[in-house]
Amino acid sequence: MNTRQDSAETTYSAACAQRQVLSIPISHGEGRYYADAETLARVEAERRVVFRYCDAAGQATAVANPNGSANNIAGIINERGNVLGMMPHPERACEALLGGEDGLYIWRSILESAQVGA
Repeated sequence: MNTRQDSAETTYSAACAQRQVLSIPISHGEGRYYADAETLARVEAERRVVFRYCDAAGQATAVANPNGSANNIAGIINERGNVLGMMPHPERACEALLGGEDGLYIWRSILESAQVGA
């Protein structure tokens, strides 16, 4: 599943290029992000959406949204930015043998942020 990085300033996406498309597997059918219109507007304005479902060209379209997630949201951080909720599974995309290594961008982001904070 294609996921686009939307917020480079986070602990979870700093190793990605802005709007970089990552191929990360999903393992759900029913789960999705949902919020009322006011909450969606707030998280968008606060740039808390870190990842969105998208097509291979990086376009967040209805067809590219596997579960009907609001605003194609695949990953979002809390107000402090220290917790990421994400539906795709980067741990399943960390070796070529598993079908891809795009999940490593997320793990590298976390590790590099931990080193800076140490």
